[in-house]
Amino acid sequence: MNKINEMSWVTFDQKRKETSLVIIPLGAIEVYGPHLPLGTDTIVANEISKLVSERVNAIIGPTVEVGDSTALNVFPGTLTIKPEHFRLYVEDICESFIKWGFRNFLFINMHLGNVFPINQMNEELQKKYGVKCAQIDWWRFVQPNGVGILEHSGYMAHGHASECGTSVMLYLKPEMVDTSKIEKILPKNDFFNKFPDVIKYPALDSITDTGVIGDATAATKEKGRLIVEKCVDRIVEYINYAF
Repeated sequence: MNKINEMSWVTFDQKRKETSLVIIPLGAIEVYGPHLPLGTDTIVANEISKLVSERVNAIIGPTVEVGDSTALNVFPGTLTIKPEHFRLYVEDICESFIKWGFRNFLFINMHLGNVFPINQMNEELQKKYGVKCAQIDWWRFVQPNGVGILEHSGYMAHGHASECGTSVMLYLKPEMVDTSKIEKILPKNDFFNKFPDVIKYPALDSITDTGVIGDATAATKEKGRLIVEKCVDRIVEYINYAF
């Protein structure tokens, strides 16, 4: 039992004497295709955090379930937190842990919109308190680790709710995947690929009508298992090295 919300205060008080590492899962509630739940990012963040914590001496902090999903807001069910609000909320959580003696923070983050506020916050926390911080930007983290496992590459494998994301969910939470609605969706236009060296800000519905970009039909549970195991190994390796 490593999750703070499942501990009594007595258990927490003992745990903080045994470890200085906190893992904080970060997710989103947003469109993730017709075959995956809106909370896919949050669900995966929780599951990966559990797998990592089982192998290292760490406490899992509260899950931050909603992030900045502005570009996806046209799809029903998508929730959004302004980046500045998101950052301040997470910062307050971290400062609470710092007060109780924690010095190392690992953010297991499943949503791109959360990356930049967390980066900024971590820089300031390290300077202000002398703590150590690191962030796993999961869906970018898995890309080099999925080479040789996934059938596709690029957006066909790592686009939104495509081969990689669907494989991971088929492994971690197969009961939450509606396999009857898995599909292969190409971008509606070339804007997604054109000028890859330029940062662009398209709304997701200008690229896809379903929230899927890529080939989710290539997903399998076995691919998900191989990706998760390889990535968890890598995260644990980093923790043992850095913390």
